This record gives sequence, C-alpha cells and structure tokens, in this order.
Amino acid sequence: MVPHLVTALTGPINELEQRILESMPAIERWFRLEWMEHTPPFYTSVDIRNAGYKLAPVDTNLFPGGFNNLTPEMLPLAVQAAMAAIEKICPEAKNLLLIPEKHTRNMFYLMNVQRLIEIFGLAGLNVRLGTLDESITEPTRLQLPDGSELTLEPLLRTPRRLGLKDFDPCTILLNNDLSGGIPDVLKNLHEQYLLPPLHAGWAVRRKSQHFDSYEEVAKKFAKLLGMDPWLINPMSAHVGEVDWQEGSGLDRVQTQVDALLTKIRRKHKEYGINEKPFVVVKADNGTYGMGIMTVRDAKELEEVSRRTRNKMGVVKDGQTVSDLIIQEGVPTYERVNEAVAEPVVYMIDRYVVGGFYRVHADRGIDENLNAPGASFVPLAFSESHHLPKPGMRPGASAPNRFYMYGVIGRLAMLAASYELEATDPDAEVYE
Repeated sequence: MVPHLVTALTGPINELEQRILESMPAIERWFRLEWMEHTPPFYTSVDIRNAGYKLAPVDTNLFPGGFNNLTPEMLPLAVQAAMAAIEKICPEAKNLLLIPEKHTRNMFYLMNVQRLIEIFGLAGLNVRLGTLDESITEPTRLQLPDGSELTLEPLLRTPRRLGLKDFDPCTILLNNDLSGGIPDVLKNLHEQYLLPPLHAGWAVRRKSQHFDSYEEVAKKFAKLLGMDPWLINPMSAHVGEVDWQEGSGLDRVQTQVDALLTKIRRKHKEYGINEKPFVVVKADNGTYGMGIMTVRDAKELEEVSRRTRNKMGVVKDGQTVSDLIIQEGVPTYERVNEAVAEPVVYMIDRYVVGGFYRVHADRGIDENLNAPGASFVPLAFSESHHLPKPGMRPGASAPNRFYMYGVIGRLAMLAASYELEATDPDAEVYE
C-alpha cells in the first residue's frame, strides 16, 4: 500500500527518493558517524508531510503516545530496539517503572501504554505503572477495550529514589510530556536513569529550538546529497511575548508571517510551484495538536475572532501560550481512501521501528490532522518495509517510500539529539 500522491509535482520527490536510495551506503555511514558523537532520544515519533515538491517533518514528539497504532508485525523490531536502548543505558536493568500521562480515561492512549508494557516486557524487564495522579492512593485497575487491564500504582519517593511499594526500578520511563510543569517527585533523582530527561518535557522544551537544530542537520545532510536543504526543511520563525487575550504582540506575529510568506513565494518561484503559500502559527511548546492555526495572508491576523484567540491562547493542561513558532506550511498530498493523510514514523533508540498514516477525512491538505476525528492506518506491508528495494521505479515501491520517510524521521530525531544537548542543564562544559 503506497498511498497515492495526488499532485502533478511529484518530480522532485521521486528525484529525492531516487537520490536517497542511490546514496544509501553513504547515508547509513553518515548516520553511524553522527550517532558516535550524539545520543539519540530514548524514543521519538515524527509527523512528516509530503507535498510532492517537498518532504519535511512538521512535528517531533519525544514522548510518543501511539505505539498501539503499530502493527503486530512491527513488534519484533520495537523489542530489539528496546533491548539495544536498555543495554546501552543500564545493562543490568531488571525493573522498569513506566509513568504515563494523567488522562487515564482515553482508551486509545491506554492501549499505547499497554503496548509499551508489552515491548519492554518482551525485552526482558519487569514493567509496572506508577501514576503522577495524586488522587490514586492504592493500586487501581483500568479495564481496556480488549478485555485486558492495566494497574496504576501510587508513586513512592524516598530521598534519593523513586519506585512503588515493593518495587525498586533501575530505570524510569516517562510517557508523560510534562506539559503542566515538572512535578517535585521527579526532581533530583541522581541514582536512577530517568528517560527521557526532564528537559525533554514541554515544561522546558521549545519547538523553535528543535527546528533550529533541524535546520543545522538538514544543511549537513543536503550537503552530503548535493541538494537544496529547503526540499527537506520547513522554514520557521519565532515570536515571543504574545498575549492572545489582550491582542498584544500580534503585530509582530503579522510581520513575521509576512516575511516568511515572502520567502516561501521566492522558493516557489525558483521551483516553478503553482501553490498558494501558507504558514502554520502554533504554540512554541505543547502537543496534541492544540494551539494551531493556518494563515495564508498576514492580514488575517488583524481580525482574529475571540474563539480563535481562546483556542490559541491555551494548550494542554491549561498552559497559557505566549511564545509562538511560525512554520512554513507543507501541504500533504497523500491520500488513503480519498482522505488526507500524513505519515508518522516511530523510533526507539536510533532505529525506525514502524509507522502509520494519520488520516482525517474532514481536514484539508493545509490543515493540522492531529485533531478529533483522525484515524490511523498502519503501514502494514506484506513484505519487510524497512529494507529498501534498489532498482525500483521511484514512487512505485512501498518499502522505498517508507525508507525515505525513515531517513527524514531519523534526521528529525538527530535534531532532537542536538537540541537536548544544547538545552541540558547538567551539561559538562569543556573550555
């Protein structure tokens, strides 16, 4: 199943696919050398948009919550990658404490937690769930749609360690993106491995920093392939101190939107692209597709409705938004059963372990698909979809298309690695 690309402008993407396949040995060696110098995030998911003339990541999540959307065929890869990751961090690990999000009523999310328990259980660890929800004071069972159940337990904090009753883990895995801030119970844990680190959470992390790092990675990679980095990099700008309720700072947003639209038009002209450019204005931190708007003309920001201001001003866990990233809009021309779709690539350690298409029948090619009503179509191929097939015509082979997405996903993951190094509060400074 290669979702069909509905655009006449498939030239550059097919060209990019061909170039990536032809350069595969050089690409894999390049990644290998990069990973000798940088540590990959523990796990990552990347949303990618394929415009036919451009292929770029639009969001990188360091606390992925959709492992349940991967097919059973992908499980062995995930288990192998989990083994490699744990072996590197704590080879003698026996117990893993998994801390999920607090919204424990979302069944899709709980199925993701169940899949994570399965992956790390098969990797040879005893996995138990500890919750940050202080209202849970004793083990609490949650029923899942498939008849199985999860047990959430209250966390027990001693001066130096975090665990559960009769359970002392060597490693703590966060599947909670810390949008609401860093809880005290997670601070100053110097004896245990906390993955991902606290500064990977949205309490600290900023999308603008991530895409600055991604631009650096895209330039290096484009140089390796002898191509224009713009073909894989969404241009962006950052605006701080915006108050959506008062409307203050929106003039600066307008100026940046106008400047970015001008840059995109220039690129479109250079490549002969007859597309109306647009930008996406979104909160510089946060997830779940909240605080996002599509803008095609800077004048649209002059009369932003009260409803839009309320929507833009607050993200997950009621956090107010004052910092924004303005990102070049990359339309998605992929369709699954006539509905607009975007690929999402999942990685554990430095390995691609699978992916799926996020599909939304009610959204347009230039809109955010991470919204209520989205469905997920696994990238289930009858043959292995991780090993490309050299010699196939570009655009015709599902494994080749997915290999290309895996390369872009890994570039975004490498950018996250750069970003976490740059923002590490405990980094050692060498003069």
